[in-house]
This record gives sequence, structure tokens and C-alpha cells, in this order.
Amino acid sequence: MTITENRPEPGPPAPGVRGWLRDRSELGVSALLLVVGLLVVVDTLAESGGGTDSDPIGPRTIALVLGGALLLLAALLTIDILRGGRGEAEGGEDVDLEAPMDLRTVGMLAGVLVATAVLIPLLGWPIAGTVLFAGATYALGSRNFPRDLAIAASVSLVTWFVFDGLLGVDLPGGPLMGVFGA
Repeated sequence: MTITENRPEPGPPAPGVRGWLRDRSELGVSALLLVVGLLVVVDTLAESGGGTDSDPIGPRTIALVLGGALLLLAALLTIDILRGGRGEAEGGEDVDLEAPMDLRTVGMLAGVLVATAVLIPLLGWPIAGTVLFAGATYALGSRNFPRDLAIAASVSLVTWFVFDGLLGVDLPGGPLMGVFGA
């Protein structure tokens, strides 16, 4: 049994190049994977610096492997699509495919992301992360403010300690830098 046997039969072909592309709209995902994979590989190869005596492989290896994997996925997806493979339509029983997009929720989530980007350099990650996580829970419908704020602050602090303290990834601490000294 091949992968394409379980897929629905495509409808009658639409006329012209636009119709051909419309029937194979998944090629857009392939193109995106290709572009991102090329960006990762080209940027990694352009970076100077490699391994050291203590780490002969260096950080470039992981980036090259990920970029190569993205390129391979783009090629495999393109081949599948050109052979007639089609993505399966959303079949979730709790999803109303006819319902319009909730622009209010999308707008609130976008606002929270922009606010986080603005707040990170000003207040540091722990506070900006708390705004991000608590704001996202509010935008998605939770109204238990004390619990959401406590969880958001905990997650934000834990990620800051892990990345800044343990992994050595410099995240700005803001006013908490003096308190915790991480």
C-alpha cells in the first residue's frame, strides 16, 4: 500500500497554469521549506568560526544538518505532490471549518508578541516573558488571572534560569538581574 492510496481523488483539473498551481497549492509549503533550508545553509557557510580543540565539530554542524534536512524535506514533499499526493483535509470533529477566523484573538496574540519584543530590552526576559505567557492565556480565553500570572511568571523565570544560567545563552534579566544575580 502506498501513501497516495489513502488520499482523496483530486477533482477535475482547473484550466491553465493558475489552475494547475491551485490544484497543487501544497507546493507553497515546499517552496517555503526550500527557501528556509537555503537560508540556513548559506548563512551557516558564510559564518566564520568552526570547531575548537575542545569541540572539533563546532556549532556549524547542527545548522548544516538542519538546513540539509529542510532541503531534503522540500524535495520529498515536492516529489510527493507532483506524483499526485494531496494533503488530507481537516477532519477534526470539534473544528467548524465554515466558521470565520477570530480576528480579535489573532489581534490580541499579535499585540502580546509585539509588546514582548518591545519589553525584552527594557524590562528583561522574566517580566516580558510573564507578559507573553499571561497575555497569551488571556487572548486564548482563560480568565483565572492569579493562576495564569503565577504560572506565567514561573515559566518565564525557569526559562530564564535555564537559558541564562545553565546554557549560557544571554537573556536580559532587567531589574531582576540584581535580585537573582544570574
